[in-house]
Amino acid sequence: MKLGFIGTGKIASSVITGICGSSIKYSKICISSRNSKIAKGLKKRFKKISIERDNQKIVDSCNWVFLAVTPKVGEKIIKNLNFKSNQTIISFISTITIPRLKKMIKVKANIVRAIPLPPISLKKGPVPICPPNKKVKNFFDKIGSTVEIKDEKLSINFWATSGMMASYYEFLKIMSDWLVNRGIKRIDAQKYITSLFLALSEDAVVNNKKELKYLVKESQTPKGLNEQGLKEMSKKGVYKSVINTLNSIHKRLNK
Repeated sequence: MKLGFIGTGKIASSVITGICGSSIKYSKICISSRNSKIAKGLKKRFKKISIERDNQKIVDSCNWVFLAVTPKVGEKIIKNLNFKSNQTIISFISTITIPRLKKMIKVKANIVRAIPLPPISLKKGPVPICPPNKKVKNFFDKIGSTVEIKDEKLSINFWATSGMMASYYEFLKIMSDWLVNRGIKRIDAQKYITSLFLALSEDAVVNNKKELKYLVKESQTPKGLNEQGLKEMSKKGVYKSVINTLNSIHKRLNK
């Protein structure tokens, strides 16, 4: 099986890295030269990668084609590519719906939308796909945990939450910077903060059959530090801001 990637940004690079370190069987991965630095880096790291300047050559030579460009670029280039009906086309594009993709692609190919995130390079993290597709599910299960969604309107909720990734990293950065400003070496500050939140996330995963509100309750003691932190951030509207931001992203995705 030959895999083709149109677009070579962070997400495409992460997915390709995950594939190359997995048990997925493929003969070749063709990638576009759009981001020359990332493309050359991938080719240097992995043997079965070839770089193509022409996106149509990627479409012509691959069984599966991954669309990993921005919505603006996607609207511009996809309609000019000639796809085949026996291809599987997987779109990582956030704001182009399946009905819109079908009109742009023109042929009756298998079209699936997927939401991989950078940890997929480590073969970790959920990958929502819509609509359900057995082969695509088996593929992503080898580099993550596939979540199949039948209704595209429901899948938009997952796209919205995926838009909070940078906010999460900013949260870690702020706490690391706070430690650094108080005399802690940056390497130690970042190691502590990232390890702390990794451990908390793993604990949440282990206890994922509980409602998260119980973990919130169990992590506090009366008049303790965590109770203070939660109360002060709640009072300042931090968590309401999260909801408002999710609603705003969701609204954008529904346009």
